[in-house]
Amino acid sequence: PTALLVLGIQQIHVDQEMIDKISAAGQLMQCSASLDVLFLLDGSYSIGKGSFERSKHFASKLCDALDIHPDRVRVGMIQFSSTPHLEFPLDSYLTKQEVKDRIKRTVFRGGSTETGRALKYILHKGFPGGRNSSVPEVLIIISDGKSQGSPAMPAMQMKERHITIFAVGIKFPRWEELHVLASEPPERHLLFAGDADDAANGLFSTLSDPVCTTTAPGCKVESHPCERRTLETVKELAGTYVCWKGSKQQNAVQASLCPFFRWKRVLLKHPSTCFRTVCPDPCDSRPCQNGGTCVPEGLDRYHCLCLLGYGGDVHCAAKLSLECSVDLLFLMESSAGVTLEGFLRFKAFLKRFLQAMVGQDSPMSVGVAQYDDDVRVPIEVGQHKDVVSLIKSIDALNFSGGRTLTGRALQYIAQHGFRSTPVFADVQDDLPRVVVLLTDSKSQDSVAEAAEFTKDQNLFLIGIGSSFMRAELTKVTGNPQQTIVYSDPQDLFSRIPELQRKICSVGNPEGCQAQSLDLAFVVDASSGVGLENFVRLRRFVRSSCSHFVINRDVTQIALVIYGSRAHTVFALDTHTSSSAVLQAIDQVPFLGDSGSAGSALLHVYSDVMTVQKGARPGVNKVVVLLTSGGGVQDAAAPAQQLRHNGILVFVVAIGDTQRDTLLRVAGSPNYLVHVSSYEDLQYYQGLIIEKICEEAKSPVNLCRPNPCMNQGVCILGPGSYRCECHSWEGPHCETRVLRGDSPRSPVLPPHSHVQWSPRGLQHFSRTLRHSKRQ
Repeated sequence: PTALLVLGIQQIHVDQEMIDKISAAGQLMQCSASLDVLFLLDGSYSIGKGSFERSKHFASKLCDALDIHPDRVRVGMIQFSSTPHLEFPLDSYLTKQEVKDRIKRTVFRGGSTETGRALKYILHKGFPGGRNSSVPEVLIIISDGKSQGSPAMPAMQMKERHITIFAVGIKFPRWEELHVLASEPPERHLLFAGDADDAANGLFSTLSDPVCTTTAPGCKVESHPCERRTLETVKELAGTYVCWKGSKQQNAVQASLCPFFRWKRVLLKHPSTCFRTVCPDPCDSRPCQNGGTCVPEGLDRYHCLCLLGYGGDVHCAAKLSLECSVDLLFLMESSAGVTLEGFLRFKAFLKRFLQAMVGQDSPMSVGVAQYDDDVRVPIEVGQHKDVVSLIKSIDALNFSGGRTLTGRALQYIAQHGFRSTPVFADVQDDLPRVVVLLTDSKSQDSVAEAAEFTKDQNLFLIGIGSSFMRAELTKVTGNPQQTIVYSDPQDLFSRIPELQRKICSVGNPEGCQAQSLDLAFVVDASSGVGLENFVRLRRFVRSSCSHFVINRDVTQIALVIYGSRAHTVFALDTHTSSSAVLQAIDQVPFLGDSGSAGSALLHVYSDVMTVQKGARPGVNKVVVLLTSGGGVQDAAAPAQQLRHNGILVFVVAIGDTQRDTLLRVAGSPNYLVHVSSYEDLQYYQGLIIEKICEEAKSPVNLCRPNPCMNQGVCILGPGSYRCECHSWEGPHCETRVLRGDSPRSPVLPPHSHVQWSPRGLQHFSRTLRHSKRQ
């Protein structure tokens, strides 16, 4: 297609860093020489009232860089359109504020654009109110450059009289004409009013030597590459169409193909050179440390944007925020699977973490091991007492590149990774021991037994790897909450705060994890849910369980599924680790028959939340019912029975459900969550867990549910309870009376009570296991 240029539109474009420097310099600029400055403002209809107001703003902005005074800079103004009109002569206003106020009051006149006539007026009249020719004269033309006649000749005559002309484009200027108007060289005398700060700086830069005196120390005029953009409206051949033309033959026409065109705008970029005054930048000295980004704030102030893990002071010093006392060993993969690039990335991560988190006074001792076929501990725990020497030792580690034997490495570290060194002669170091595994390739040996052995040695494992390592890391740590996965190499470094939190949570779990809780999930597996949605429910339960520390002393979890009948998948005391619970959830089958939430809650009351099935006295109890809403009509009564026995019923209903019926089951709007679809269920997990955790912190009635077996009566005391038994004996009525004489009741003396404590829980568990064996 052929294109015909019909209109040129151009603006100045420079990078943001240069704009910041130009703006900072503008605050210091003052031209204090003897100078006559005359503004020639285009007030024609092609400019329009809006652009004329922008011209006035620009002229006022330029006055900020001029030291207006009768003996120094004088300013006057002419507005031109069809004819020139003197707005005010150079000797009318003698202060900067007076000139700016008068510019503000100037009224748009309108008319044709007779730039040549305005220049001839100045040639004939001179600078109105100006001084003699010994004072430099500067003419600043602000126009769109669309003159009705050619202004080339009068512009040349003005330059011959040594009048300096600045041509300033406004709106969509015709830059070819502005080039003709401007003094040489045009790069120094062409400005764009769209960026007033830049244009004011450009004017000062050109006048600074030799006319104006630079008042700001250290500031200097510099050339820098910039870009001029031209928006061109073009006529483009779009295609042809059949048209009819006359013919030489009488009563005949001739068919032909005629072209048709369309108009479009094309943005063209022209590299150029700009001259501007640049002042010293407070960021030039690079004050921000550790990869921080300096952001200037004016002429002498700045602030630093710090990377994660830094910000200990304004210059991005390391944050000394790892305030927990642990023995920490990093186990870093060095096999061929991780590659040299991955090994170096792990080294960089270690250095960044230690620089950001470990200070001179940190109570933490650190070691580093690496493994492939073999395991080496080049930096033993506590070997280095300062971060600098520790980092130097990490720098000296070399890539080996053997096989990935993660299981063997964990076994070795559990036995030889930590040395028991006394802090004092008679005090042993019993700090928590943490192993952080850094790996990025699948193990070539079994990790399950090694991981269990590591935990038996009272080591706390945290696994770090890329996303595809998630399953193996969960198997190693036994808990998704103790794994950190990253999506890309840079994302690894953003995980530093997360690693810090996980390390410092050892022995001091926060929030819900620190609360003892007996928790039962009751999941609708009926045909009303369907197999696909049941899988979503199962995935939700699995994900929710990963937020709890699962063992005998903290959280116990049971799972019940129901259709027309309820089935216990596992009881509260079945699994004692997160990995076992998660593995069991993956095997849960779909039932697919009709659903009865009432029978499921009755099952939980009689066969799950009981001391015989592992429920612990003195521990809050929560049942989470996940239902499609079908079969809940008979659930209100058993739900009330559970609440009466001190067990909270939390209802999560998915889809179109009967709110009134569900509200009776939940007992309160606080314990009812309605989710519009199974796909949205994942977004409510945080809310549901938060509500469960709130319940876990509430006061406990030690006799609800009844901890006494075999119809024993629980009698509550201050912070304790006792059981009155009939035909049974023992602290919880767990042992049948075999002799013919009368049973002892109560089994404990009146002054003896069962105190609720972790030791009491262990005694209760042993008693319960003994009862089951009997």
